[in-house]
Amino acid sequence: MVDSHCHLADPVFAGDLEAVVARARTAGVERALVVLAAGDVDEARQGDRVAELWPDVRFAIGVHPHAAGGFADDPPRSARVVRGQLAATPAARAVGEIGLDYHYDFSPREIQREVFRAQLRLAREIDRPVIIHTREADADTIEILSAEGGGALRGVLHCFTGGPELARAGLGLGFHISLAGIITFPRAADLRDTVRSLPLDRLLVETDSPFLAPVPHRGTRNEPAYVARVVETLAALHGVDPSRVVEATRASFHRLFGP
Repeated sequence: MVDSHCHLADPVFAGDLEAVVARARTAGVERALVVLAAGDVDEARQGDRVAELWPDVRFAIGVHPHAAGGFADDPPRSARVVRGQLAATPAARAVGEIGLDYHYDFSPREIQREVFRAQLRLAREIDRPVIIHTREADADTIEILSAEGGGALRGVLHCFTGGPELARAGLGLGFHISLAGIITFPRAADLRDTVRSLPLDRLLVETDSPFLAPVPHRGTRNEPAYVARVVETLAALHGVDPSRVVEATRASFHRLFGP
């Protein structure tokens, strides 16, 4: 299995990171993509520790929409910060997570959009996939991806919680869709209905740990080992053996992010 999106460099894992990695490996998680906040020195240092303990991890680096306000004076600077950190991180494979979040509005929406555009342009220039965060901003997210993509962008709509319209738009742009533990939640029936219609060869699985632990772990700290529950639920929704989901999502991950 591959956990295509987690935050193992988060401080909540600092005290027992070695045990978390060991549990992931025991559960059959062969690789994880660890997301780092661009410019966060402490997180980058923790990322180095993750890589020492688990050499097969890969990294994504980006300015999250919550942090976009820090670049209000010069939105293109966000891309320069990401570029520099990508160059200094040999295991980095993607720009992300980036996008728009109109739920919390921790950063002004116009600044979010400008920072998003700057990072998409960087991804096109350096030919890296992007990991997209969108919350209550789907129309603007798709419009910007369409405008900036030019058919040359590839990536994933991470922690997908949208409906059929967003799924069709993302797939139409050539993107993959990543599913997290939310698909196991009792109240996520609409999401499960959407997931049943999605092509298995365009899906990824993730934990988004330490957030969104799947049932039966809901309410506790999430971790990469729990991606197995996402795999099992996705397999049930598609009526296939979990091994089929593992094979398909692993292939999609490597196709997107390389070795």
